[in-house]
Amino acid sequence: MYKIKEAVIVEGVYDKIKLSGFLDGIILATHGFSVYHDEELVQTIKRIAEETGVVILTDSDSAGFRIRSFIKQKLPPEQVKHAYVPDIEGVERRKSKASAEGLLGVEGMSEEIIIRALKEAGCTIDSCAGEKKQSRGITKADMYRLGLTGGTDSRARREYVSNVLGMPSKLSSNMLLDVLDRLISLEELEDIVKNAQNNQ
Repeated sequence: MYKIKEAVIVEGVYDKIKLSGFLDGIILATHGFSVYHDEELVQTIKRIAEETGVVILTDSDSAGFRIRSFIKQKLPPEQVKHAYVPDIEGVERRKSKASAEGLLGVEGMSEEIIIRALKEAGCTIDSCAGEKKQSRGITKADMYRLGLTGGTDSRARREYVSNVLGMPSKLSSNMLLDVLDRLISLEELEDIVKNAQNNQ
């Protein structure tokens, strides 16, 4: 079991069951879009966020990002961390067919992938915070200079970087910046972008 300080917010009960098998901590399920109309749950999330902070771990499909965005808007930025699972095609064992976008949800991810995602988000797991791997943070100016924003092919470049890092391809520029700033150094990002240009 891994002990985690932050409360983990997932979409469904099967996600919660999955994480409960190896995480010792608070795990809250939004029950999909029901959270939109569940003021009691929203208030619970707010109270817990004040006490321990929360990490949002939703699926990497469009619905997951909509739920993530809804919760994010309800909380102060300093109380929220974001963990992302990669785009992996497949079908969960309990389902007879794939989701609309054909991607595995949180419940279909391995324990290793989930723990890595939580650590990369900066969560405190087993009394050891996720490491930040750079001496200087990556800025919006860096993103622009490297062509990850503001250019005609910026979206394609962001998708390439996301793919290299095992992140979902639908990350917005701001979400990607937050992930990059936690995971890699500016020099490593420059190398990835350089490789992308060489492969075009």
